[in-house]
Amino acid sequence: MATVVRMPALSDTMTEGVLVAWHKKVGDTVKSGDLLAEIETDKAVMEFESFFNGTLLYAIEAGQSIKVDAVIAVIGRPDEDWRSAVEGSAPAAAAAAPEKAPAPQVVEAVMAPLAASAPAAGDDRVKASPLAKAIAKQEGLDLQAIKGSGDEGRIVKRDVEALIQNRPAAAAAPVTAPEAQGEYTDIPLTQMRKTIARRLGESMFTAPHFYLTMEIEMDKCMAARTSLNAISPVKLSFNDFVVKATAMALRRHPAVNSAWLGDKIRQHHYVHMGVAVAVDEGLLVPVVRNADLKSLSQIAAEVRDFAEKARDRKLQPQDMSGNTFTISNLGMFGIEEFTAIINPPDACILAVGRIAERPIRGENNTVAFANFMKVTLSCDHRVVDGALGAKFLQTLKELLEDPMRMLV
Repeated sequence: MATVVRMPALSDTMTEGVLVAWHKKVGDTVKSGDLLAEIETDKAVMEFESFFNGTLLYAIEAGQSIKVDAVIAVIGRPDEDWRSAVEGSAPAAAAAAPEKAPAPQVVEAVMAPLAASAPAAGDDRVKASPLAKAIAKQEGLDLQAIKGSGDEGRIVKRDVEALIQNRPAAAAAPVTAPEAQGEYTDIPLTQMRKTIARRLGESMFTAPHFYLTMEIEMDKCMAARTSLNAISPVKLSFNDFVVKATAMALRRHPAVNSAWLGDKIRQHHYVHMGVAVAVDEGLLVPVVRNADLKSLSQIAAEVRDFAEKARDRKLQPQDMSGNTFTISNLGMFGIEEFTAIINPPDACILAVGRIAERPIRGENNTVAFANFMKVTLSCDHRVVDGALGAKFLQTLKELLEDPMRMLV
């Protein structure tokens, strides 16, 4: 009997996914373990392998947004009737169809033949990253015309972007529609952007936020960074110092390292630090586990690796789960001070601004200069009170203003 393939839940927060591309065409033989498709979740574009043997009889059209557990394909013997298999799973198929649609129309909508929208001849044999394929499809580019610079000629994001930048201005112009007051461009929401909107909206309007801002003198930290970079196996950034100092401060103030669970407060006995990384599609938060127990160079290496994976959309769900506290740093963009929305289920998030030099009163009423950095702690008032947040920031200030404390 033909087997129905459903949209998998590839992360703990995934409710729907976009089928970016198929690696098998209708009529192809499929074996268990074969790469079947690429699916965009709320966190990354992930490869989806087949668990079944047989022939791909039908599949949904690539590019569609499908609810988790809805039917996306049928695998069976070449002579089998795929409709019989789908009709036997009508509830799952209906999840991807408009409400109140008659049952026969549900089957047609969900199980549109892949052959009707198959890629141009040879496209399925082009080696390209999932993100490169997604961008090329959005821009209407032929992958066959792009020369890859990745391993074994694999087309990556930079190759597609280079072609977009170099094509004639007329061809690169966005599709616009006339309006009484001008023009506009509609940009479809990615799964990542939908999830960011939902989770942060829930956080902002559910958790009672309050904010504490503190100024930290960074001169000794700057000097320590220069000295340590002379011997460190990886280059240390100021953000690495902030991650380490924050993790150590959380160890001293475990009540801040907590989460609101509705009927109880969970106080974590480990420090898993979420480090926000900006990508074109939104914001990803990979997690440095047991950050308080790691050296500055270990933290630097992990954060750098996570940032590269985030840019290439290679982060896995396990890389972005389990955080107990989050840091968002916009100092590299010249932002002096800002407030951040708490990243659930954390009780707090630390917003870090740039380091700026300003005059101070020196000895004998002379003018001296020092470097300062502002940090703002966003707190969930259900878990963290003002005095507790203030004490946490005082400890953070002590560690960053005297970084040798982090090394002993």
